[in-house]
Amino acid sequence: MRRRWWFAGLLALGLAQLAHAATLVTGAGATFPYPLYSKWFDEFHKRNPDLQINYQSIGSGGGIRQVLEGTVDFGATDGPMSDEQLKSAPVPILHLPTALGAVVPTFNLPGVERIRFTPEAIAGIFLGRITHWNDPALATENPGVALPAAPFVPMHRSDGSGTTYIFTDYLAKVSPEWQQRVGRGTSVNWPVGLGGKGNEGVAGLVRQTPGAIGYVELAYAKQSQLPVARVRNQAGQFVEPTLASTSAAVAASAPALAKDVRAPIANASAPDAYPIAGLTFLLVYQDRKDAARARVLADFLQWAIHDGQEMAEGLDYARLPESVVKVDEAALRMLTAGGKPLVAAK
Repeated sequence: MRRRWWFAGLLALGLAQLAHAATLVTGAGATFPYPLYSKWFDEFHKRNPDLQINYQSIGSGGGIRQVLEGTVDFGATDGPMSDEQLKSAPVPILHLPTALGAVVPTFNLPGVERIRFTPEAIAGIFLGRITHWNDPALATENPGVALPAAPFVPMHRSDGSGTTYIFTDYLAKVSPEWQQRVGRGTSVNWPVGLGGKGNEGVAGLVRQTPGAIGYVELAYAKQSQLPVARVRNQAGQFVEPTLASTSAAVAASAPALAKDVRAPIANASAPDAYPIAGLTFLLVYQDRKDAARARVLADFLQWAIHDGQEMAEGLDYARLPESVVKVDEAALRMLTAGGKPLVAAK
């Protein structure tokens, strides 16, 4: 009899522990926002010990693929899904912007810390037409800088990448030749260069290769202590990538974003805008059968687009402007679990 009572008590304890086990939500995708997401998910777990979000930083292409396959609770991408991809999804998918950041040309040129690039020069380098650092296309815009006769060693992403989407979207806008030969996308056929996996992979290749030039999210350049270039914007100004210049890019694009939050913001017209900037998104199923996990994700998103924005600037991401936060709030009110709203209408 005692053994039965002991077994019953042990079973009750086990069930109680299961009832209080952390609700696990899984996601995968973009490396661009990973430093921020890692901080957010950790902080959210500290505030809600029974809730846990597990995120794999595998690139935007992987995030889109996994959300379409239904193997994760959410995906993450910097290059928004196309209309065709959205139509192929078994469940409607919503794009919720979470932050914005700058994609920066970074380089390894011993003795040189500051360089200015025109759009024509960046396109020429990655098309393979400009092959040496002392080419007149660079020397003219960098008087007094001792540019060597060393060859360029271009670096690019080898995986499907939202950072690549932002960078190639910019190049397609400023270079008709790039648009015709290469185009834009999370993955493209690069005319020249070596590939690295993830922002961290490209940053590592640049850091260890003299003469290298690559593109990474600003936070990765700073973490790797790599120099970043000023880029001439649409208004003709050479602009440094900062939180203020990145915010100026999204502010200039506010009317387009209000119509479709997937609208690219690269090469914005504002005179103080950094030209290679973009939003990063979480890809969320509009309706989920698992109400517990759907609720966790909705609660996290509510927190991230409001209180979580306080952490963005410390990690070199610009805060979402109020106009984009309102778009997110409207999307949150569309989320359901089994057809029942997860967020109360205001």
